Amino acid sequence: MNDPFDLTDDPPAGPVHLPAAEPPYLAGLNPAQREAVEAADGPVLVLSGAGTGKTRVLTTRLVHLLATNRCWPRQILAVTFTNKAAREMRERVAAMIGGLTEGMWLGTFHALGVRILRRHAEVVGLQSNFTILDTDDQLRLLKQVMQAEGVDSGRWPARALLGVIQRWKDRGITPDKVTAAEDTDFADGRAKKLYAVYQERLATLNATDFGDLLLHNLTVFREKPEVLADWQRRFKYILVDEYQDTNVAQYLWLRLLAQGHRNICCVGDDDQSIYGWRGAEVGNILRFEQDFPGAKVIRLEQNYRSTAPILAAASGLIANNKGRLGKTLWTSAEGGAPVSVRSLWDGDEEARFVGDEVEARQRQGDSLGSMAILVRAGFQTRAFEERFVTLGVPYRVVGGLRFYERQEVRDALAYLRAIQQPDDDLAIERIINLPRRGIGNATLQSVHMLARAQRISFCEAARRVVETDELRPQARKALSGFLVDLDRWRAVAQGLPPVELAETVLDESGYTLMWKQDRSAEAPGRLENLKEFVRAIGEFDTLQGFLEHVALVTELEGDNTVEQISLMTLHAAKGLEFDTVFLPGWEEGLFPHQRAMDESGMAGLEEERRLAYVGITRARKRVTISCAANRRVHNMWQSGLPSRFISELPEAHVERAADAGLFAGQATQAVETEASWAGGGPGFQRWKASRGSGRGATIDGTAWEIKPREAKAAYAVGARVFHQKFGYGVVEDVDADKLGIAFETSGRKTVIASFVQPAEAV
Repeated sequence: MNDPFDLTDDPPAGPVHLPAAEPPYLAGLNPAQREAVEAADGPVLVLSGAGTGKTRVLTTRLVHLLATNRCWPRQILAVTFTNKAAREMRERVAAMIGGLTEGMWLGTFHALGVRILRRHAEVVGLQSNFTILDTDDQLRLLKQVMQAEGVDSGRWPARALLGVIQRWKDRGITPDKVTAAEDTDFADGRAKKLYAVYQERLATLNATDFGDLLLHNLTVFREKPEVLADWQRRFKYILVDEYQDTNVAQYLWLRLLAQGHRNICCVGDDDQSIYGWRGAEVGNILRFEQDFPGAKVIRLEQNYRSTAPILAAASGLIANNKGRLGKTLWTSAEGGAPVSVRSLWDGDEEARFVGDEVEARQRQGDSLGSMAILVRAGFQTRAFEERFVTLGVPYRVVGGLRFYERQEVRDALAYLRAIQQPDDDLAIERIINLPRRGIGNATLQSVHMLARAQRISFCEAARRVVETDELRPQARKALSGFLVDLDRWRAVAQGLPPVELAETVLDESGYTLMWKQDRSAEAPGRLENLKEFVRAIGEFDTLQGFLEHVALVTELEGDNTVEQISLMTLHAAKGLEFDTVFLPGWEEGLFPHQRAMDESGMAGLEEERRLAYVGITRARKRVTISCAANRRVHNMWQSGLPSRFISELPEAHVERAADAGLFAGQATQAVETEASWAGGGPGFQRWKASRGSGRGATIDGTAWEIKPREAKAAYAVGARVFHQKFGYGVVEDVDADKLGIAFETSGRKTVIASFVQPAEAV
């Protein structure tokens, strides 16, 4: 086996020799593609528009380097973003040159970075057999660090700190390089210190996380110039796929390696840079010519996917972005339907309209697999999922879970199930310590033990345990508080509409606050899903009716053996293509998303526009864009304005259906017709006044009190017993299944009979 760390220039296999005549791999390339393949030496930027044959150009260029004897396979560094892309590229190259790919450095940034780091691990204080931690291990380690540093992980979630650290690592920033301007207010300004301690703990464990793989590479290259020079000499040619998606650390890593031979070819599309929220920097591709003076820029503009009207609409839209290098897609194919724009009365009508269109296309012979609905935010899929369930149309959610299967939605459902059905043990166990209440495994085991012993529900067992001394005071207080909350919510459920109940529970339980405090990239989407969840409840008169509906919807799992229409976010759709694409929800605030504009200003707006461009260019034959005049947001009916992106579509390539004046541009004020997310109906106010009154409070004329089931104790006064925790003792009084026991070493305690045994049996 070849040594993967061998840096010599003499690999075991020679270059590929093909016939002197024009090689077959160049056949069928258009002039721009061929230029990109044959421009072998020096820095090259290939601006590859959507559907212009990017992958073919990249693999053919790689073959061309080998076929023209410019280098050995092991002198090529080819970088992709996914293992799937790397595997497909290797297979294509092997098929084109007879399988000679041994020694080629082809893989993802992380895979290649770890190969280099294992060779020089000692430079950053590691051994070559270091471990790479996954997300769960990282979170556990961060919690330990936070605890040691006296940081409350309840107030400052470890996952939020992980997000902060990942962003620093994506930007190539080590703890000592975090400036005051780059620091955050996390944990009252202690994020930098926590980052430093975390890195020290990783080194002690001989471990890294994924962000370290390139970060440590950068440290090695900077501290050991001779090591960098070796790698620069090794890689004669560098090829990079999806360059527009690189973050700062990846950019710095590539730029350092390319300074040797300067034969770097980056393939990407500045108009498809849509991952700024996870660290991608569109500026990397925009300044390529500055980083590599004399670079050749080649534009691939001939599209082989979409019709002319679709391309013209997409090009007209993206032309409004100022931060781009510029190109215009075109196709030699003729004909095609214009992009259809529809305005509907509300979100429900939008879902019905799309469902009708899908069925109409089916009747015309189109397959469900050739159609997709692309949404800006994950919560939007719910309306379409439920519509397809009603119509009996098979569907799949790509790149994510179905709406009611998402973690935060299942958690919210568990709260409502626990209120509706007190004996729903699975629901109660799911939420009992979510958010964290200080109810640990030992407490749960005690409750489970009693529930099994007395054949009662988990909740009933918990009620009995908290009235004894079985648990530590802190755990008993936490469990008792949770049970009181459940009782109060069950009581007010009789007088509150389901929507107000859900709002109250999510608010008072701290569940919504938990996600608001979470700084991870997923948190905003989870909050949006919770708001959509509450909106869904508003369509039902009773909580039971809603829960039954959800049960029926989730029971109808998709059959992967039949064709299904695809539902996904626009981010998940990148790289895919369909005959027919539906783009719903094109309204100001939703798309472009208000959060993106608030956080990033013009840069955020331009990324949103690139996202719209990506959505349109997923379609081969038909695109339908829709917006709603009214949409229910946070339980409020709001009248909305069509997205500015709709007005930016060139009129010559758009067909607008009759609307209700939406495109005249009149702004209307949002009108509140129902309770807001904060809640506050009359029933809510009445029971809120009763808070703190304890068990036996009367709310809306209904008295509520939970009484434990009666159970006979097996012990009489004077019986000598043994308890696993408290030791030997004598029963002094009996109250149903609760025993007052004077223990020899622990004093008097009240315990449940099933937790003790006769002393003579021990």
